[in-house]
Amino acid sequence: MGGMVTEAIRKRVEALREEIEYHNFRYYVLDQPEISDAQYDRLLRELEKLEEEYPEVRSPNSPTQRVGAPPLDAFEIVRHTLPMLSLSNAFDEDEVRDFDKRIKKFLGTTGEIDYVVEPKLDGLAVELVYERGLLMVGSTRGDGMNGENITQNLRTIKTIPLQLLRREIAVPERLEVRGEVIMQIKRFEELNRRRQEAGEPPFANPRNAAAGSVRQLDPKVTRERPLEIYCYGIGEVIGKTFTTQFEILQTLPKWGLRTNPHVRQCHHIHEVIDYFHEMNEKREKLPYEIDGIVVKVDRLDFQARLGEISRSPRWALAVKFPAKQETTKVLDIVVQVGRTGALTPVAVMEPVKVGGVEVSRATLHNQDEIDRLDVRIGDTVIIQRAGDVIPEVVQVISSKRKGTEKKFKMPSHCPVCGADVVKEEVIYRCIGLDCPAQLKGRIRHFASKRAMDIDGLGVKLIDQLVDKGLVKDVADLYYLKKEDLVALERMADKSAQNIIDAIEKSKTKPLAKFLFALGILHVGETTAEDLAHSFPHLDDFFRLTEEDLMKVEGIGPEVSASVVRFFRDKKNRESIERLKKAGIRLIEPKPKEKGRLAGKVFVFTGALKSYGREEARNLVESLGGKTASTVSKKVDFVVVGEDPGSKLEKARELGIRILTEEEFKKMIG
Repeated sequence: MGGMVTEAIRKRVEALREEIEYHNFRYYVLDQPEISDAQYDRLLRELEKLEEEYPEVRSPNSPTQRVGAPPLDAFEIVRHTLPMLSLSNAFDEDEVRDFDKRIKKFLGTTGEIDYVVEPKLDGLAVELVYERGLLMVGSTRGDGMNGENITQNLRTIKTIPLQLLRREIAVPERLEVRGEVIMQIKRFEELNRRRQEAGEPPFANPRNAAAGSVRQLDPKVTRERPLEIYCYGIGEVIGKTFTTQFEILQTLPKWGLRTNPHVRQCHHIHEVIDYFHEMNEKREKLPYEIDGIVVKVDRLDFQARLGEISRSPRWALAVKFPAKQETTKVLDIVVQVGRTGALTPVAVMEPVKVGGVEVSRATLHNQDEIDRLDVRIGDTVIIQRAGDVIPEVVQVISSKRKGTEKKFKMPSHCPVCGADVVKEEVIYRCIGLDCPAQLKGRIRHFASKRAMDIDGLGVKLIDQLVDKGLVKDVADLYYLKKEDLVALERMADKSAQNIIDAIEKSKTKPLAKFLFALGILHVGETTAEDLAHSFPHLDDFFRLTEEDLMKVEGIGPEVSASVVRFFRDKKNRESIERLKKAGIRLIEPKPKEKGRLAGKVFVFTGALKSYGREEARNLVESLGGKTASTVSKKVDFVVVGEDPGSKLEKARELGIRILTEEEFKKMIG
């Protein structure tokens, strides 16, 4: 226990919290930090030390408590003071002009109306309630009147202040803020890549990823997801008055609340239509998904007079962009079995072009999603494809049903091996230890470029090896003989020798790549790197406990349990022993702190002349540095080759040092 809490200590704690929140705002919202990471860390450590020494000053709204709550059994219901209304939709210019005419007619004016416009973000609507500047409650929109209490999850999002800034303007006694929680497209794709590497099913789109992340019962899961927020309006406010919507959006950032940079005032409906076309052209270049614009009457007294109708405000309108959608028919729903046994339902459809790409399959993700959409075999459906995101079924046209459509249910037995299927949350999983589908998936993963990198071991060859019983475990790859391969279809003598040579070459690999190659559930490349640096000897893993693993930064209970379970499994242990006997030689990682690139993060963009991308990454990591696939403020260098992509532009925006290939070569010596 600490000593007596003096007034000076309380003031210092409050000053630290306010200063840290200010720097969070500069870093996460404005992207314009004023202090170094080291200075920020010193402030945070001082606050942590004071809160540790004086428990009486602890507060759930402290920056040290971004994640501090245990998992919930279920969400409580929160009633909104003012309803969170849904918006009426418009789909063309005529409907926008009609909206303007209705507004003028209702208000009894022929003068031009001022509007505020902004992008319509595709995420999850939430409400934040601040009392005397402190975040008290965060909730989902729900049915408009009642939402779910997700306060502890929203606290983990760095662009949401736990206490409002007071530097420019006094905070109101009570402030209800409405906003949209989203996930940027690049971060969504990176999240999906990590999930697939860890044997988890990918999310359908950024909207589903954001919504699913925010509604986790365990806030530690939410913390790991790259979420952010843009605020667009208010509910009840006590202690501050506004006259226009634009004034609200100009004031919120002064309290540390992020608003969209594309917000604009329009003084004529023609300007609104011009803005719509402008944003439609820009939408593919934005870092997040938008599906239209939102138009609101600017004057709040006009909004009050206009009121609402059918639970939608008369004074606001969502104008939707033309979607990249097409109509097709579901011919069948089949189930794919992945390397971890996860069963994924896939809609097989009549081929149709969506956004210039022919699509004949769309993932349905899981049974819950099928039930939500009520997709049946034989249904006519609308499918959508945005950017490079997996095609998805977004709507069933039930009016076209003929009564012959069949409902789909996930099988109780694996369609490949016949073993029992168990349900783990929303995932159905085959528990068959010898399931050929899982084995093929494990071998594909084991041999992939980012794992053991066995060149030439493609899908068709793996299918033959498994189907003919030549490979029953990944270790069997290292016991194959040339004559085994020559006997296979379309396998010439030289091709067989090339495969044998590639298998032999793969025997020497860094420990991290081997751990990743094993396909341990929830262990992707980054986690494998962290594990290898913390436990540099393979034999260590046979003795580790969950407590040992959770001492590693970033390793939580789910990952630690999965690793322990994997290495205690008798069959896995036998497989690893056979791999060692076959001559697998693992390179232990060099201590990170000894490399001259220690603490530095590199991103590569464009084609390099002297190195392959993987070779360049290995060079950086061998010198103690780290590599990343996306550009952020945490990146130190962006190495530019021929035909660089958007990463170069992002690096310039953030002021990150850009290296030519020659400069990079000099740096690494």
